[in-house]
Amino acid sequence: MFKISEELAMQEGERISKELPKPDSEQMYNSFGVIDNNKCLLEGGEDLATGEQVSKELLKQEVEWMYNSIGVTDNKRPLEDREDSAARKTAKPLEINGKEETVKGLHDLSLVQTEQPVDQNHGDHHSESNLLIYQLGRDMSINCLAHCSRSDYGAIAALNKAFRSVVRSGELYRLRRLMGIAEHWVYFSCNLLEWEAFDPIRHKWMHLPRMTSNECFMCSDKESLAVGTELLVFGKEIISHVIYRYSILTNTWSSGMSMNQGRCLFGSASLGEIAILAGGCDSCGNILSSAELYDSLTGTWVTIPSMRKARKMCSAVFMDGKFYVVGGIGTETPNMLTCGEFYDLKTRSWTVIPNMCPPRNRQAAITTSAGSGAPPLIAVVKNELYAADYAQQELKKYDKRTNVWTTIGRLPERADSMNGWGLAFKACGDMLIVIGGPRNFGGGMIELNVWVPGEGPPVWNLLAAKPSASFVYNCAVMGC
Repeated sequence: MFKISEELAMQEGERISKELPKPDSEQMYNSFGVIDNNKCLLEGGEDLATGEQVSKELLKQEVEWMYNSIGVTDNKRPLEDREDSAARKTAKPLEINGKEETVKGLHDLSLVQTEQPVDQNHGDHHSESNLLIYQLGRDMSINCLAHCSRSDYGAIAALNKAFRSVVRSGELYRLRRLMGIAEHWVYFSCNLLEWEAFDPIRHKWMHLPRMTSNECFMCSDKESLAVGTELLVFGKEIISHVIYRYSILTNTWSSGMSMNQGRCLFGSASLGEIAILAGGCDSCGNILSSAELYDSLTGTWVTIPSMRKARKMCSAVFMDGKFYVVGGIGTETPNMLTCGEFYDLKTRSWTVIPNMCPPRNRQAAITTSAGSGAPPLIAVVKNELYAADYAQQELKKYDKRTNVWTTIGRLPERADSMNGWGLAFKACGDMLIVIGGPRNFGGGMIELNVWVPGEGPPVWNLLAAKPSASFVYNCAVMGC
């Protein structure tokens, strides 16, 4: 972070104070905006000169407070909690109280900057689109905003056009990714056209705008995928496959996207701003081996080499920078495929891995057909692959060196499902998260249980719960 001395902050405060409009008989200005003369901060009949001095002191204090509250420090003040340089690079966004104070400070400073006279000789240099936090400059302003929680970006965007532009353009999220800052939110649907988001940092539930679609799409099987700053929902309208896209930049749904080959029941996973979809079946029911890569920055689909085996109802993850597809139903047998395969983005080639699919419980395999059970419930945390065995209520871990699955513990006790359907098993940053809950005739609960791998056997902690009349239909985790 940049270091700003107290002397520079004082000089900046005096300069800003001189540029502020002078008080008149009806109103006076202070560092927080326009204040009615009857409510001014002067007390005891102080004269105007004294009032100006008080205003300067308040402005100086505010500038110093703002610099410190958003993490910019002077030469004498160490970073909060004395974090070292290495820790700062991987630090999480500001804590809740600090974030709220930062947003308030941004609002206060935005009021100050709107009173700054525009230098006609500099044109766009002092235009509103370039100001942001006037006292810090545009680059440092964006750097500071990148450390705010994205829960606050809606309020920040409402400050003025400059803030709204930098939030909606996606510039902040691209900078956050370069800085290694990401907040992982869980998006899931328990109703046909309704989606919710959950912020595990603030434990905050949010409703997304309702999707607008026809009844055919509403009742069709759907897949979901989070990539970049988008949530994609795949479904079918009569005979054509369609994609609905939700953008966190605008908080709106849109449609009209299409893949090179329409498909459903495919495996998919994302890595930053890209995602890969593989397998599935077309509108005629043919099982596919083809695959496509989606770039969310450009909104384009690119066909990549096909898998070695055609498969539908498979699962996919990114691990060690490679795209893995596991399980599914092939064309040669109605049974579940036991092999997996991975795609190397550098060599643009697929490699088959025999017996990579998590083993199914023998009794479950006898009583349920391959098509009636859910695709393998797998997730990757810190480049380690885990699987949820819904039949045995066990958590398994994959050993990449030996190609063997090992049971390491139990799933949450109340993680109910119907042959795996209605249960979500996802990676959420450094956590594994299981989303599901008990059902009864009067309704049920949706519970979010988490465990951080790496510290002994799994001990699941209840992160949040809420009443729900339905299972989890679709679920995706967006990290940005």
